[in-house]
Amino acid sequence: MQPTEFYRSSAEQIISPEQFAKIVIDWQAQHGRNDLPWQRENNPYHVLVSELMLQQTQVKTVIPYFERWITRFPDVSALSAASEDEVMQLWQGLGYYRRARNLQAAATTVVNQYDGQIPSSALELREIPGIGAYTVGAIRAFAYDAPGAIVDGNVKRLFARLFTLPFLINKSSHDRYFWDLAEHYTPQSQNRRFAQGLLDLGATLCKPKQPDCEVCPFHASCLSLKHDQVSAFPKRQAKKPIPTRQGYFILDLNTEGVLLEKRDASSVWPNLWSLPELLTAPDSEPFGQFTHTFSHYKLEASIWRQPTTLKPQQQRVPLSAIGTLGLPAPIRKYLQQV
Repeated sequence: MQPTEFYRSSAEQIISPEQFAKIVIDWQAQHGRNDLPWQRENNPYHVLVSELMLQQTQVKTVIPYFERWITRFPDVSALSAASEDEVMQLWQGLGYYRRARNLQAAATTVVNQYDGQIPSSALELREIPGIGAYTVGAIRAFAYDAPGAIVDGNVKRLFARLFTLPFLINKSSHDRYFWDLAEHYTPQSQNRRFAQGLLDLGATLCKPKQPDCEVCPFHASCLSLKHDQVSAFPKRQAKKPIPTRQGYFILDLNTEGVLLEKRDASSVWPNLWSLPELLTAPDSEPFGQFTHTFSHYKLEASIWRQPTTLKPQQQRVPLSAIGTLGLPAPIRKYLQQV
């Protein structure tokens, strides 16, 4: 028996798919989150926007960004027609800027290939750039109330504790075990409430720290609780210390504004406006410094104040107008303090 089959069979001995779905759906109806901005219309575009914004970002942070985004880009046509600078400017502060590019690429595909209507078919959704397995399931469940398995950190944590799974939640090769269970337990009806219930349980009860096990609807079924092992799950691969890298930037500021440079598409902060960057540090004391932590390394940036020759990919922008361009959050924050 393959590992996925073994754990699926073992899980079903603890709780059947029918029981599991009923518990999640009933709990969500009474205790779940039902008035988030993207829940109000069951609009496929709203679901797409919210799901990409929610990747790596908490709900409370996303809400104001989502509301501004929908006001500016109310549908896929408006987003597809927007300039990259407009898109990046509205996204700045959320980080992981590839999500914004994926979102615009998806909107363009929907406009060009699906007459502006986001499809409900999983097969068609997978063909849209920027839409991965999780987003496919989310769009099907939240927008169309159709069966759509979803797996994120909340779902992994819930499954790991409920079934005492030995799989590592931060190791991509182990993801298939969680997806197999999610597909096994996804019901054929009330999928909107079921999917939201899974996320809500992980976010509000089965939290990473200090989970509220006593009020969890799976209190009687949870193996890790039964064996007093809640703190031992989920299993996680130890993270390696992230390296530190140095960055060298120029601040060329005069009465006309600050000199900004549009970064190369292959660089960090691709296609965003930033202070011009140097390959090596000048032989003098820096004017200023800042640090910024990415997912894979920490940037220690030093800044030298000096005039430079204007290049084609550069422009001078009044400090009062930098909010109209897409800038990396640490650069924007630094300039606001100059």
